[in-house]
Order: sequence, then structure tokens, then C-alpha cells
Amino acid sequence: MAIVVNKSIPEFEANATGGIKVSNTSHHGQIVVLYFYPKDNTPGCTTEAMQFRDKYKDFVKAGATVFGVSRDNMKSHDEFKLKLELPFELIADTEEKMCHMFGVVKNKIMYGKKVKGIERSTFLIGPDGVLVEEWRGLKVPGHVDEVLKSVKALKALKKAA
Repeated sequence: MAIVVNKSIPEFEANATGGIKVSNTSHHGQIVVLYFYPKDNTPGCTTEAMQFRDKYKDFVKAGATVFGVSRDNMKSHDEFKLKLELPFELIADTEEKMCHMFGVVKNKIMYGKKVKGIERSTFLIGPDGVLVEEWRGLKVPGHVDEVLKSVKALKALKKAA
């Protein structure tokens, strides 16, 4: 089932670092930022993770929980998290269930060969479990600030309601 902006996200359950289970209902009442990235310890993914890390307190202040998602296993995630001192958890989607659900698995050309890769994407989920905004095929520079701006706008909107 594909995800659609302004609709509830479908059921899922996944394991994250810190022994946490994350599901479509585990963080109801909170704003959730799910960012999908290709691979631990690669230049772009490291930069993106550090930018989310550096703005993490701002996300928490705005009422959001951040999760990074990739196909890497838990051991890789634990090492990546420790190395970069990430204050948020990473979801190990080794079977690509979430990647397919969110439609981030794409055909890419790498060294002249067709491979299935993860398209760098971020999803903003409201406290009610509804997908509020999505960014697909994004570039790292400036992206985290853009997501934070949307989180703050969402929080202000919820306060006004």
C-alpha cells in the first residue's frame, strides 16, 4: 500500500537502535520525522545524519521525534550512531518493508549497472498518524532546515486548533 499525503500511514512495525520497536501507532501524539537514506558511513548520509544531529534539540523543542531509516543491519546502525554521536534512533529495514511502503526503492545506475537503491527522502507525520509532507529525491544541503521549518509550522498549526 502506497503512502499518500493527508492520509494515515499504513500499519508497519520495525526495530530500531536502543532496543526500540517503532510502528505506525507507537508515537501517536507526537510529530514524527522519518528520513530514509541509502547507507551508513557514506559521505552524503554521514553529512545528513550530522545535520539532523546538530538540529536535534530544535526538533525536540518543536515536539518532533526523528528516526533515520536504511537497509543497513542493527550492528551497522549501532556503530554509525556511536561514531557520529546521534541522539536519535536508527531503524534497520533490512527486508526493505518500510522502504517499499514509502516508495523509496528506485532503480539507479551505478558504475554502468542497474541497481536498486534508496532514494534519499524524508516524511513528516503528524501527531494523528497522518502524512503531512514528503520530500523525495532531495539534496542534503539546506534540507534539515526545511524539515525543521515544516515541523515548527505544524506545531503552530496544532496549537492554534
